[in-house]
Amino acid sequence: MTARSLFADHALLPGGWARDVRLDWDATGRLTAVQPGATATRGIPRAEGPVLPGMPNLHSHAFQRGMAGLTEYRAEAQDSFWSWRSLMYRFALRLSPAQLEAIAFGLYVDMLEAGYTSVCEFHYVHHDTDGHPYADDAELARALLRAAARAGIGLTLLPVLYQTSGFGGAAPAEGQRRFIRSTDSMLRLLDALRPACDAQGARLGLAPHSLRAVPPEALRDALAGLAAQDATAPIHIHIAEQTQEVDDCLTWSGQRPVAWLLDHAPVDARWCLVHATHMDADEYRRAAATGAVAGLCPTTEANLGDGLFDLPQWTQGRGAWGVGSDSHACVDVAEELLMLEYGQRLIRRQRNVAATAAQPEVATAMWLAAVAGGAQASGRDLGGLATGQQADLVVLDAAHPVLAGLEGPQMLSAHVFAAGRQRPLAQVRVAGRIAVEAGAHPLRAEAQRGFVQARRELLTGGA
Repeated sequence: MTARSLFADHALLPGGWARDVRLDWDATGRLTAVQPGATATRGIPRAEGPVLPGMPNLHSHAFQRGMAGLTEYRAEAQDSFWSWRSLMYRFALRLSPAQLEAIAFGLYVDMLEAGYTSVCEFHYVHHDTDGHPYADDAELARALLRAAARAGIGLTLLPVLYQTSGFGGAAPAEGQRRFIRSTDSMLRLLDALRPACDAQGARLGLAPHSLRAVPPEALRDALAGLAAQDATAPIHIHIAEQTQEVDDCLTWSGQRPVAWLLDHAPVDARWCLVHATHMDADEYRRAAATGAVAGLCPTTEANLGDGLFDLPQWTQGRGAWGVGSDSHACVDVAEELLMLEYGQRLIRRQRNVAATAAQPEVATAMWLAAVAGGAQASGRDLGGLATGQQADLVVLDAAHPVLAGLEGPQMLSAHVFAAGRQRPLAQVRVAGRIAVEAGAHPLRAEAQRGFVQARRELLTGGA
């Protein structure tokens, strides 16, 4: 019988570090007991290093992993998010269901090896290359479900509502033809996907793409339709990522994007405000007070030149936050946290900005905050090493040269700030099941072959 217990010399619990912790879970992968100060018992496996809660990745566009690293050249006099977006549209127009599944499978395996144990997939490539629905309208979403199941990663699937190319109802651009859905069509898609999500243990939510892509009446009707289906479903939206978006929203409505959203939508703890990079002080205060999660993607935001989120201003209002890998230029939990902290240091010329009075170890404070915020944004019981939560665990390799000889909090700090891309992870478990052992996923080679083949086809036009 497979063991459903683990003993850890050090474990990061929601309240902080604890020693000699026994973790027990049931057949469904839910933690039934978390006991600090326990005695190691014969027959109970002992973790090879400190045990951390698995990290939810709260923002992913899986298909974009296939173009990671391929846009790092100057195409215009001044490249920006908007010139990058044009390249991304061209890539998205060529993608087949089989290629999407192969890229997503490779990505999800990589996520697990990096310490992500679940992912929120913000999925907006819906239709065939000509812009018409597939015979099975949910074909591309089902490809993502299959990829996640095969990799063994938890999933929150967020089909994206996308209708216009700009504020004020501007007609969709030709490059957006695979994304466009009516509100009724989106609600039918959610109905069609619910049985498959339930069977897999995946959470189903909705992602209005952005205020520029979803007119006010469509946003209102989609939220009402979602509430009728599942009043607790997570809702994610891109917002205030770029200064041009803020300027365009001001021209259209007289308000900044986050202010407009707060005045016109029932934003609460179900919501994830992805990026929310450009807010004024009043928006920071009001948005944090709703209980919504700020979905931060530091390596993508740096890659696209978005700007820097003001983390202290957000946390002063007790705002929740989590991290995602978004465009997947980087897939590494530690690097997202490092980039977030270093951005704050650079703009403030201070150190250890994300530490708190309760958690002066900055890596500890950030890991706990990102797990809590990511769990909330996922709409799943992923809130850490506590009874009733899913047994998603990351075990650090205490024998790794970067970590050897250190205490638990120091090992986490070294993992985030000193390991580079070495990934000193011994094991990753999802719902108690081993997904990564000795740093490797059992399907790594297969996943990499499929990814490389799919990317080659997309770049050469082969099939």
